[in-house]
Amino acid sequence: MMKKGNTVFFKNSPRIVSFAAICGSKEKEGIIGEYADVTLDDDMYSESTFEKAECKMLTNAISLTIEKGGLEEKDIDVMLSGDLLNQIISASFAARDYNFPFLGVYSACSTMSESIMLAAMMVNAGYVKRAVAATGSHFASAERQYRYPLELGCTRPPQAQWTVTGAGGCLVSSSGDGVKITSATMGRVCDYGVTDVNNMGAAMAPAGAIITP
Repeated sequence: MMKKGNTVFFKNSPRIVSFAAICGSKEKEGIIGEYADVTLDDDMYSESTFEKAECKMLTNAISLTIEKGGLEEKDIDVMLSGDLLNQIISASFAARDYNFPFLGVYSACSTMSESIMLAAMMVNAGYVKRAVAATGSHFASAERQYRYPLELGCTRPPQAQWTVTGAGGCLVSSSGDGVKITSATMGRVCDYGVTDVNNMGAAMAPAGAIITP
């Protein structure tokens, strides 16, 4: 592996050999709905809480990723996953259903890309042959976590962003057919003083640019 600035280059080209996605009812109506493997009409996913629904989505996305790769649980060396809740509890609870090692990751909306990057590093270095990278979120549980519980009935301003209700996973492997991961750029925390909790886009805008010394 070679490093240049914030970017690492993978000599052995780990690849994404399978992937799966589950999305909620609102997401189903948008442009990504047709690409999801499972779309929900009921965002509760037949569970009693939004948090349980989030965990169920993530668990099913992980299982479907493995299944679409033509593999079984015993073939997976490690899983890297996270979510938006305290102590990444959705990912931690999902990991209980599997017998492979689990590494918890948290970096908010970039959790999926960080999981893939770390999985690619491990596969490229030869520490593991197959790693699952996954993450999930739920609009209702995120609102309770970061803003106001839906039960309060607070009015959302028109410009407020909407946290995704969905989950996704991919299988990073040292061999097989799939998209090669040739490099990954590690980001920095940049605080531009945005204090509007309803304007996540402005706070995240620096992530859209490569920042060099």
